[in-house]
Amino acid sequence: MAVDLAPQKRALRAELRERRRNLTRDERAAATEGLTERLIALTEALEVHSVSCYLSAVDEPDTRPFVNWARDAGLRVLLPITRTDGLLDWTTATDDDEEVLGHAGVPEPVGALLGPIAINDVDLILVPAAAVDATGMRLGWGRGYYDKTLGSMERCPPVYGVIFDSELVDEVPRERHDQAIDGVVTPTRTVEFSTRSARRRRI
Repeated sequence: MAVDLAPQKRALRAELRERRRNLTRDERAAATEGLTERLIALTEALEVHSVSCYLSAVDEPDTRPFVNWARDAGLRVLLPITRTDGLLDWTTATDDDEEVLGHAGVPEPVGALLGPIAINDVDLILVPAAAVDATGMRLGWGRGYYDKTLGSMERCPPVYGVIFDSELVDEVPRERHDQAIDGVVTPTRTVEFSTRSARRRRI
């Protein structure tokens, strides 16, 4: 008999949201600086020419400085736009992106839609997460957009979650549809997960 993990996931997400809201302005500024440095280092180490990222919400680790750097450095940056069918469209980041709240209630750019398959052309995927565990299993925010996207890709490039340090945990509740990722980037470290062992390599 399958166990319903939805209540456990909801409780964990609520706890993580509360932790994020309790961060001070100085803690957020330091986190943004460290996170941006590590995202740039990861991008350069992987010799990325195109990347998919997202516009962070108020309580999330701030991705905007990285998006601006990547765009100014000449990288092709794809940003997601949510759809009512649970899939993601994509648009290319520009230096004058207008923002609106999307179907999921998070900031999204206004731009020409490239369709869900546009992500197949990127070299690196950066995804939001509530938490990620030591095996690389990602706990999202319950909407399923990225699980659907990653699960449908035939050739998926490296996928890294963007989280605060305390959100890299020993274990998260997992269901059949949940997708594991290749690594995480936090304000103080980048961790890569091995699918063949519990070994982790720090960049």
